[in-house]
Amino acid sequence: MIIKKFTGKTEEEAVKAAQIELGAQAVIMNVKKAKKKGLAGIFSRPLVEVTAAIEEEKPDITTSAVVPKAAPIQKPSPSPRTKEDSLPAPKGDNVEKKISKYKDVLTDEEYEKLHPELGSTKEETPKRRSSDKLDNLQELIEQQLKTVMDQDAAKTSSDNKNSGNKEIMSFIKLIYTTLINNEVDEKYANDLVEEIEKLSKPGVTIDYLLSNIYQKLILKFGVSDGITEPKDGPRVVVFIGPTGVGKTTTIAKLASDFSVNQKKKVALVTSATYRIKAAEQLRTYAEIMDVPFRVVYTADDLKDSLGEFKEQDYIFVDTAGYSPKDVEKREEMKQILDAAKEITEIETYLVLSVTTKYRDLRTICDIYKEMDDFKLVFTKLDETSTLGNIYNIRIYTGAEISYVTDGQDVPDDIEAFNPQSIVRAILGG
Repeated sequence: MIIKKFTGKTEEEAVKAAQIELGAQAVIMNVKKAKKKGLAGIFSRPLVEVTAAIEEEKPDITTSAVVPKAAPIQKPSPSPRTKEDSLPAPKGDNVEKKISKYKDVLTDEEYEKLHPELGSTKEETPKRRSSDKLDNLQELIEQQLKTVMDQDAAKTSSDNKNSGNKEIMSFIKLIYTTLINNEVDEKYANDLVEEIEKLSKPGVTIDYLLSNIYQKLILKFGVSDGITEPKDGPRVVVFIGPTGVGKTTTIAKLASDFSVNQKKKVALVTSATYRIKAAEQLRTYAEIMDVPFRVVYTADDLKDSLGEFKEQDYIFVDTAGYSPKDVEKREEMKQILDAAKEITEIETYLVLSVTTKYRDLRTICDIYKEMDDFKLVFTKLDETSTLGNIYNIRIYTGAEISYVTDGQDVPDDIEAFNPQSIVRAILGG
């Protein structure tokens, strides 16, 4: 009897292969699923293995034309007895004994079903031991492959985490560079970056960090209510600041808004007597708006003017700008402010140009801080593309920012301070 195994993707394919080689009379003895050995078997689909057998054909001597001389008859030598042959066969059951001889082509389960009396006494043949070794090798390879795949998955997860960290760090670096490019002081930029880094935890998105720094900047700027409404008597608003920052134009813009748009009673006063051009400019604005105007030379003149305008809602006072190094002019300014305070409560606004260097701005703020507490007005936003100084002075002085101007047109080019638009500009739009 000839016994062979054939494999195919399907049972039909394996059976067909058996019939092609052994003929249509081949008997299918067993069908089971099988895998290719080695690494290839791990990734491939299981195959179908069939065990087929066919009786060997005996030569037909009757058809021979010539009968050869008979050869001496020899007794066939007995084949070596195997352990299975020596096992006692069940009484009256020769079929099972025959089946046991084909154990090499049967699965363990099939063999034990046909030979329950042998059980675990069935000795492994070299062929079966070889198959088991291959199975064990395959299992070992599968375990090693699983370990490698787990390591790759862990590495991928780590790479993704590192990639996310790199992305966050690149974003923080971008924010820092943007702040510095917009002339935010390095110390304040570092403070902001440190606050962002504290939030840089696993799973945090760039959108969250950007939103957070945006909100922090807005909160640090705060919101100002602008000029306070008068209660008992007129509200006296004094504007101070260095020369050339646009104090006179700023006063004209605010006075025009209160007088024309809000229908308030407004008066204009200037103490900038040594700057004739500035005084005449403010007088011209007063005539256009049809509001009272006075020039004062001393503190007593200011007291008289404030008494004269007691029926007004607002009195806007322009003062002379001076160099921070001019001690005499600084003393005159202090006398003007003290005189106004004797009559009523005043609001003082320090007018600064955003184009001035940060170091100079700090010096100016320190000098005027000695005279009075102030709120801030920033001018000339249209003359620069970097607005970091607005944030710098807000943090340095702690003073409220009330107004910003961005041109010379009266009264259009002034608006209440809007922290959102400034923050957007500082963060690069």
